[in-house]
Amino acid sequence: MSESTYPSVKDLTLEEKASLTSGGDVWHLQGVESKGIPGYMITDGPHGLRKSLASSAGETDLDASVPATCFPPAAGLSSSWNPELIRKVGEAMGEECIQEKVAVILGPGVNIKRNPLGGRCFEYWSEDPYLAGHEAIGIVEGVQSKGVGTSLKHFAANNQETDRLRISANIGPRALREIYLPAFEHIVKTAQPWTVMCSYNRINGVYSAQNRWLLTDVLRGEWGFEGIVMSDWGADHDRVASLNAGLNLEMPPSYTDDEIVHAARDGRIAPAQLDAMAQGMIDLVNRTRAAMSVDDYRFDVDAHDEVAHQAAVESIVMLKNDGAILPLDADAASGQKIAVIGEFARTPRYQGGGSSHITPTRMTSFLDALDERGIAAEFAPGFTLDLEPADPALEAQAVDAAKRADTVLMFLGLPEAAESEGFDRETLDIPAKQIALLDAVAAANDQVVVVLSNGSAVSVAPWAGRAKGILESWLLGQAGGPALADVIFGRTSPSGKLAQTIPMDINDDPSMVNWPGEEGHVDYGEGVFVGYRYYDTYGKAVGYPFGYGLSYATFEISKAAVARTGANAAVVTATVTNTSGVDGAETVQVYVAPGKADVARPRHELKGFVKVFLKAGESADVAIDLDERAFAYWSERYDDWHIESGEYAVEIGTSSRDIAATVTVALEGDGKTQPLTAWSTYGEWSSDPIGAKVMAAVAAAGEAGELPKLPDNAMMNMFLMAMPINSLPTLMSEGGKSITRFMLDEYARLTK
Repeated sequence: MSESTYPSVKDLTLEEKASLTSGGDVWHLQGVESKGIPGYMITDGPHGLRKSLASSAGETDLDASVPATCFPPAAGLSSSWNPELIRKVGEAMGEECIQEKVAVILGPGVNIKRNPLGGRCFEYWSEDPYLAGHEAIGIVEGVQSKGVGTSLKHFAANNQETDRLRISANIGPRALREIYLPAFEHIVKTAQPWTVMCSYNRINGVYSAQNRWLLTDVLRGEWGFEGIVMSDWGADHDRVASLNAGLNLEMPPSYTDDEIVHAARDGRIAPAQLDAMAQGMIDLVNRTRAAMSVDDYRFDVDAHDEVAHQAAVESIVMLKNDGAILPLDADAASGQKIAVIGEFARTPRYQGGGSSHITPTRMTSFLDALDERGIAAEFAPGFTLDLEPADPALEAQAVDAAKRADTVLMFLGLPEAAESEGFDRETLDIPAKQIALLDAVAAANDQVVVVLSNGSAVSVAPWAGRAKGILESWLLGQAGGPALADVIFGRTSPSGKLAQTIPMDINDDPSMVNWPGEEGHVDYGEGVFVGYRYYDTYGKAVGYPFGYGLSYATFEISKAAVARTGANAAVVTATVTNTSGVDGAETVQVYVAPGKADVARPRHELKGFVKVFLKAGESADVAIDLDERAFAYWSERYDDWHIESGEYAVEIGTSSRDIAATVTVALEGDGKTQPLTAWSTYGEWSSDPIGAKVMAAVAAAGEAGELPKLPDNAMMNMFLMAMPINSLPTLMSEGGKSITRFMLDEYARLTK
């Protein structure tokens, strides 16, 4: 064995193979020093590197970590709708991993925001699986382009924090395939993340770490995954069962390698399975070796801060701008008096709490940004960043500042105590003391712009009338202050679009009927009707719809068209024009709306998007491909994707409820049919290509007097269509039996 290569699993003893399937400590792989296999470090993401200062001792410390660039968490970055920008974030993260000798960064997390109260929504991408997969893939591609691995997580259905270590997510096959798995599937098939992290929870009663259907049949068998699967920290409860299911790596170690050795010797683990799992770990080390061998590398702190800055700018969503209250004039000569109210302006909430908590390389608040740019403003904190009652003195100071100002910028939102990994929120509202302060300030000055800081949707409708402008800034990372200043003072036009619906009331969310579950399980009773799929299908009023976001520029979408590129695929084209005097960006969104279907389908679903940056007056042509999956649903009858023939509406717009044009395309369908039996209905026989021939033969035999004639009136036809053909005797006695026998015999003849 040369010094530049690692051994094959064939070069290892049984004990060494077993050791590779468990970590060395909390943050390291378990190496085999005698065979030249190092124990590289793997540690937290997902929106920047969180390398614990105590890592070398194998301890867990969520607060003390090495400085790293804190990029906007997914709650913000998802609103950019800009995969190229997201890839740049990934590249920067990969470079920081090289400096810190981290072989795998744990992220991105692409679990669906099933309910906006989910405590970990801040680090997940969207309520929509297409958007989540097509954005988060940029992190995977960017990081891995630097020779560092990612860990796509949490596979699968980790959609709540309540009882997350044990809860059974009871999900039907169709909802799993259409909502909770596609983001993982797209990234695996397209970018091949080097690792996947399984979730804590059970799926339909089986722990993810022990779910062979999930980890082997689907992930490896159907999707062709080539990397390794690791457990979430503490998610492996039975190493033998997990290894047999397809789990390569237990993290952190339970120091039970002997269990794997004994199981391999007594036949509970097949030699080939242990070899495959251990070889996967060797392959991972091989993939990361080059990057981990780079010495004295230092990333460019300033350049990465600028990437974080641009990411933060594009994460900001302008929800409201009545009377063009924004942008404000940054020129001191204008004489405009600005009051900045809210502790978040001085002490920003820039990331979520828990395992992803990063120590930023620098931190620039909004007030810092104003100072750096020489913009005068009077600041009043207004409230404290805790859940304690209001402070009357702080409120009075804020109202006085508002009275002296021409415009008030109010920084409101959720303090860290209100949302974090580890627990789910109990309300959609921001703290009552902040709303009371807004009421008092708005009574003193009606020129109010609210700037929100929050990791998931909050109630806006109850207080939106007291604000002329609203910016949803989510959590913006370390450069959020300069990014907000860019947007508020017009250096950059806002371009963010909502990646999750903002509902009017939490009780409007369909998952609330089964949230957060009971007696160790949670039923996903809403099926595929998650987020806008529910709100738009059933015409529910929302605060702001999925995909929504305003700009200082104005845009027009014209010349929308769709053309077939295959039996069940198409391309959508359109022209986007910036009709204003302001440079800006528009995101063209394509939704597919099926016609009449055999199953209940959402009114429409996002199936394509492109963000277009245009100078004032500029136009651009866009083309968005729609593959077969864009039109398919998961059929439980066929246990596969199914495309029905017929017309589909293709909507081109700027949100799920702002549709500029609708065009139609006729598809051939995939031609799938189920074998017909005596239990197939008369209607199913009539609609099946071969069954229709049989029905024609029945009619001909009836006319010839060889069979009884089927009833020919509206009422009897209504009964017939829904009736299995083995029930024909209930309508036609012995004649019905002869027709059933004839149909089955004729079908058998035609399908030989």
